[in-house]
Amino acid sequence: MAEPWNTFVEGDNLDVLQVFAAAEQTFDLIYIDPPYNTGSLFAYHDDRRGDDGRRDGRHEAWVAMMRPRLEAARAVMSERAAIYVSIDDNEAAYLKILMDEVFGERNRLAQIVVNLNPKGRQLGNGFATSHEYLLVYAADARTCALESSIPEAVNDQDFPLVTDDGRHYRRLPLRNTNKKFNPATAKSLHFPLWGDPETGEVRIEPFDHGQEIWPVFGDGRPAVWRWSAPLIEARPEDLMCRRVRGKLGERVDVYQRDWLSRDASGDARRKKLTTIWLTEEIGSTDSAVAEMKSLVGPLFESPKPTGLVRRILATMPSDVRVLDFFAGSGTTGHAVALANVEDGGRRTCWSVQIAEPTRPGSNAARAELAYVSDITRARLAAVVAAHGNGDAAELAECDLGELLATSGNPVTRGV
Repeated sequence: MAEPWNTFVEGDNLDVLQVFAAAEQTFDLIYIDPPYNTGSLFAYHDDRRGDDGRRDGRHEAWVAMMRPRLEAARAVMSERAAIYVSIDDNEAAYLKILMDEVFGERNRLAQIVVNLNPKGRQLGNGFATSHEYLLVYAADARTCALESSIPEAVNDQDFPLVTDDGRHYRRLPLRNTNKKFNPATAKSLHFPLWGDPETGEVRIEPFDHGQEIWPVFGDGRPAVWRWSAPLIEARPEDLMCRRVRGKLGERVDVYQRDWLSRDASGDARRKKLTTIWLTEEIGSTDSAVAEMKSLVGPLFESPKPTGLVRRILATMPSDVRVLDFFAGSGTTGHAVALANVEDGGRRTCWSVQIAEPTRPGSNAARAELAYVSDITRARLAAVVAAHGNGDAAELAECDLGELLATSGNPVTRGV
């Protein structure tokens, strides 16, 4: 039987990670939203640290809590794996230094600004903070499967031109517009083409009615093409020439037809993501609360939106093994199920959450959910009921005792 889409583990994540490592279980994508350092006691109190986890004006306690968990996470990452960590300003600088130490600076892929609260936090002094961060690292940047481009980032309006058969495209100069590339630095790309501006036809060799066209900058200085002669010869249908008017008068220039449609491999066109992710693209804290409410009620005060995690999933292959060892409200498992339903993917997710008491007087406590792990379990079970769980009929669950007893081959049971 294939692995269930969602599996839930209740227990201290450091213990669970160490069991995974002993069992040689690896994951391709890790997303965590660890507790932020707000000055309160950490739920992940660790006697092995020799402190009470209380912030006393310094950051050592928070870093000491995170370090062994990130080191344990590194041990269960596959060669193609990436890890995304959400963090706010309080510990962003310290987390970056810590992750540089654990994963290596060469494996740092990005620091992304995430706009989750466009109105900004109105409480307290100073600016109304409207963003958090995502730090992104690879287990090994040379073998990481992360793609920094996704189909959803492509804007159809960027391709305003249409062929007679309805294909959308835009024109890009075939001439390399970067003046660092010129006949002195890229001699093999400085050669003439022939084109007919009446028909748009472009060839590598002379033809009837074709004009000789050399690459030049707008000021008339010699330039080079972006494509080699063999590539131009192989893809003449992707090129066109036209008359243009510049500073020195009219000339004929060559352009690439950059198509919006799928390429020959059948893959959707992708566009590189920027390092600022906006609310309208990924959702907000408010939309995340609404998602939670629609499934199990308003049981968690500040969940992450599934849109954030789905964008993260879109940067990785559709068969990744996902791990979230600060599972909280269960957003990651929810996002995995939604992504699988949408594209037929075979992603799986293990969500790990300690039995941290819910806040007295909170909606969860009033609903008789004594622990945050009860919230995680309730949401993931509702996700399974609404969207399925792969070949499993119910949410798969195992506790730390079962993991320890079967560390060579962790098993799961239905909730």
